[in-house]
Amino acid sequence: MEKVNWTVEGMTCSNCALSVNNYLQKEGLKNVKVNFIGGDVSFDTNGEFAASKIIKGIEGLGYHVVTQEAAAIKSPKKFFQNHLQRFLFCLPFTALLLQHMLDKWWHIHWLMNPWIQLLICLPVYILGMSFFGTRAIKSLGNGMPNMHVLIALGATAAFVYSLIGAILNLGMEYLFFETTATIITLVFLGEWLEDKTVQTTQKALKDLNRSQKVMANMIAFDDEHKELIFPVENTKLHVGDLILIKSGELVPMDCKILWGEVRVNEALLTGESKPLVKQAKDKLIGGSLIVDGTVKAQVTAVGNDTILSNIVNLVKQAQGEKPPVQQLADKISAVFVPVVISLSIITLLLNYFVFDVNFTHSLMRSIAVLVISCPCAMGLATPAAVAVGLGRAAKNGILFRDAKSLELFKDIRYVVFDKTGTLTKGELTVDSWLLTEKSITEEEFKRIVFSLEKFSNHPIAKCIVNEWKTKDGIFWKKIEEIKGLGIKAEDKEGNIYQLGSFKLISNQTNDASHTAYLLKNEVLMGWIDVSDEIRTEAKAVVDYLHTKGIKTYLLSGDSNERSEKVADALGIDAVIAEQSPEQKLIFIETLTKEAPTAMVGDGINDAPALAKATIGISMSDATQLAMQTAQVVLMNKGIQHLPLSLGLGKHTFTTIKQNLFWAFIYNIIAIPIAALGLLSPGLAALAMGFSDVVLAINSVRLNFKRVV
Repeated sequence: MEKVNWTVEGMTCSNCALSVNNYLQKEGLKNVKVNFIGGDVSFDTNGEFAASKIIKGIEGLGYHVVTQEAAAIKSPKKFFQNHLQRFLFCLPFTALLLQHMLDKWWHIHWLMNPWIQLLICLPVYILGMSFFGTRAIKSLGNGMPNMHVLIALGATAAFVYSLIGAILNLGMEYLFFETTATIITLVFLGEWLEDKTVQTTQKALKDLNRSQKVMANMIAFDDEHKELIFPVENTKLHVGDLILIKSGELVPMDCKILWGEVRVNEALLTGESKPLVKQAKDKLIGGSLIVDGTVKAQVTAVGNDTILSNIVNLVKQAQGEKPPVQQLADKISAVFVPVVISLSIITLLLNYFVFDVNFTHSLMRSIAVLVISCPCAMGLATPAAVAVGLGRAAKNGILFRDAKSLELFKDIRYVVFDKTGTLTKGELTVDSWLLTEKSITEEEFKRIVFSLEKFSNHPIAKCIVNEWKTKDGIFWKKIEEIKGLGIKAEDKEGNIYQLGSFKLISNQTNDASHTAYLLKNEVLMGWIDVSDEIRTEAKAVVDYLHTKGIKTYLLSGDSNERSEKVADALGIDAVIAEQSPEQKLIFIETLTKEAPTAMVGDGINDAPALAKATIGISMSDATQLAMQTAQVVLMNKGIQHLPLSLGLGKHTFTTIKQNLFWAFIYNIIAIPIAALGLLSPGLAALAMGFSDVVLAINSVRLNFKRVV
């Protein structure tokens, strides 16, 4: 399957997103995600699909598709590019029409002429219908009526009623051209304010995007092999290109240092501003900042393959996800517009026939019901909060693979930690070792161990390989890694070697105090002890979890003695040691049935358990399998932001509930007020516009709110 990512402009509410979503699903596209806030649309194809047909179909719904190819082409500027320009165009006409309502203070005789009022109102009405009307018709055509239907109906009802009054010369009490103009003008104002506030929910993502386009110093050589350095946009770089990066510059693309040493600030990706020292053979992440020093480096990834691009795409995809709490709001949004139109008709009939209100005032009340109703609020409640929550998380080096995880965090009762590389730094060193069988030399012992461990990704194996590295390795006839146990190999003479945990020799000795044991043909050859340092932030993280009433577990494949030592130092509630991957999986499965459980791990042995937990949390320097299995990735090479991820999850869900409450209560209160004639259509339009602004502002609070 191939993933396609487009930007669709013109979506303003959840009904717009539902329209695009339904169309793409009808066309047979899979895994469709539509986020109307950022305009991001993604779906999976089998590599063969009619792009032009799909684009034409989406644009037939009233939206504009921007593909990567189209984005590079400058399109001609439209006369009205945004709602602010539309509002400013309408404002003078509307202000002039409203002057005749001030005849208590002054009297403008010529404004009393209905045909002059019509001429003044006409430009506003034409512009309003060119925007709201066309979108309303298209939304009705695809069976997903949106808020534009309500605005177009309200404005048109006032306009047609006034036009009939002018033609039949019925008098000033039948002229409501100013109502038509006020509705359209104030809705444009509300739409602009909503756009501006909603855009702030995307600030963190924009900051990441902004760092993807910078200038680079490319290194080339002339015919005489003299080094030439010239500026080039980083989007023009290719894998293998040589670049020069100086102090104060952003790293243009992912690269590997060939020469030099620098201090690098990776705060953009990890949330940690403390500079890291990088030297030859180290990797630099595109978008990070060189604080001090100069290096020559080779580009290792460009475009969508860079770490930063993957992060941006991951956040966009997560924003397109719908947490379970949004499902009810979506169902209501889908039927909201027809319900409001029905309520508007009922308002007109009840006021006129039951409450003996004259037709003019009854009509104004029904129009007010149309324009004060806000289906957008229910659709915006969740996406706005999720956008801010995910954005703040990304800015602090926390990546959520889906929005559902944000909601799940609120119920977490157990947190299970792996030990090595999670609670400890994973920066292992060989502490001591002993050769118990004198038939081989110390050098031969190290050579065998190195030759076995180089085939493993386990942190202990990497440590031994780095310290006992040799060019004279053994070529094995057969070798396999047994998860949770160790490495098993056969040499060309048929000898069987095993290197792993105490389980390998539990039938030969009771001494389980060592890290790894080497066996040759079931005979113990020697043991190795490896030491690790507990992460400095681990104690504070565990203490924080306890203050929130969360029970902590240490789940490890390491010996019970070493696991207990770490748990005692950190105050962890329970220890389950010497566990195989299968046993870890069973334990997490059992615990998850009791209560929602988060699992924090980093190794290949943790992948099944991470997948089975309510929420799997992986470290950025974990194995790729663990990172792909986890729903949350901590990018700062530590667990210091685990409390922040928990806090953001809970507070994002709280914000969603607040937003949904406001969306429902606003409509429940506002519609009856309008139906009773306590609000004019103009004020109703203003209230509708500001209802979404309230939601967006409440969501933006998440950027500054204390969540830990």
